[in-house]
Amino acid sequence: MWTEDKLDALLSQPSEALIEDIKALSGDIILLGAGGKVGPNLALMAKRAVQAAGVKKRVIAVSRFSDPIARGLLENNGIETISADLLEEGALEKLPDAENVVYLAGRKFGTGDSACLTWAMNAALPTLVSRRYKGARIVAFSTGNVYPFMPVASGGADESVAPSPIGEYAMSSLARERVFEYAAREYGSRVLLLRLNYAVDLRYGVLYDLAKHMLAGETISLEQGCFNCVWQGYVNEVTLRALLLAESPAKVLNITGPETVSVRYACEQLGKALGVTPTFSGAEKPEALLSNAAACFSHFGYPTVSLSELIKWQTQWIKDGGRTLNKPTHFEERKGNF
Repeated sequence: MWTEDKLDALLSQPSEALIEDIKALSGDIILLGAGGKVGPNLALMAKRAVQAAGVKKRVIAVSRFSDPIARGLLENNGIETISADLLEEGALEKLPDAENVVYLAGRKFGTGDSACLTWAMNAALPTLVSRRYKGARIVAFSTGNVYPFMPVASGGADESVAPSPIGEYAMSSLARERVFEYAAREYGSRVLLLRLNYAVDLRYGVLYDLAKHMLAGETISLEQGCFNCVWQGYVNEVTLRALLLAESPAKVLNITGPETVSVRYACEQLGKALGVTPTFSGAEKPEALLSNAAACFSHFGYPTVSLSELIKWQTQWIKDGGRTLNKPTHFEERKGNF
C-alpha cells in the first residue's frame, strides 16, 4: 500500500552516482522556490546525498511555503528553510550566499488573468537572482513549452530545435532562459537550463490528470494525442547532478521520458486498472508538444521507472486514497492559454 512517507522516501532516494557527484561539488546548495511541486523532495534528496557523501554542505530551501506539509517535510529532515517572497524588495539580499543555485520559482497557471505577474515571476525575478548570485553554478528549471509542436513521428524536439513559444507563459519562460543565458555570458555564472516535460509524482502529473477525468466520467480529448512524462525521482537526481554540467555559455538540456506516449493508450491502461472505460472525443492531431531527451540519457542514463510501472503506481496511489496537490498539468492545452 502506498503512503505519503513511502512516496517521499522513494522520490528522494539518492543513487551512488549522485552521492559521488555531491562529493565532487564544492559549496552549499540553495533551492529558490522550493515549496512547489518539485522542490520538497528535490531538497530532501540533496540532503540525503550530502549525508551519504559524508561532506559538510548546507542545503537551504527558500519559498513562501504556502503548503505547510512541504515545509514540515523539509524541517523534519534537518533542511534549513527560509520563508520569503522573492519578489519583495530586498528579499534576495537577505539570503545566504551559495555556490550552487537550483532555480525552481515560476508561474504558469493564472497567466490568462494576470499575465503581468507571470512575466514578473518568469522574467523579472530571474534578472534579480542572476545578479544576486553572480558567478554561481545555476540549474534553472524551464519547460518544453518553449518548443514548437513537433510531428508525432519525429521523436520530439531536441536541443537544436529553435524555440517557438505559444502564449504568454511559454514566451515568459523563454525570457527566463535568456536572462540566465545573459548571466552566464556577462557574470561568469555557469548555467544549465532544464526543459522539463511532464514529471509524474503520483500526487500530480499527466497520468493523474487523465485518471481523474476518467473517474469523473469526463470525455478525454484526443487533439493533443501524445505526451512525454518521466518519474519525478529521476528529475530530482538529474537536477542535482546537472550542477556539475553547468557552464558558460549556458547549456540547455531536455528532461523527460523516452516514450512518446499515446493518450489513448495511457487511458486504456489506466482504465483497465481502475475499472473504468474511457470515452474519447476528437481525433489525434499530427503534431504535439514533444521533446527528445537523448542527450540527458547519454549523461545520466535512462529513467529507472518505466511507463508501465508509472501507470501501475499511479492507479494504486488513487486506489489507496493518496493525496492530490490539485495542480493539473493542462497538458492538453494547444493554444498556450494557462
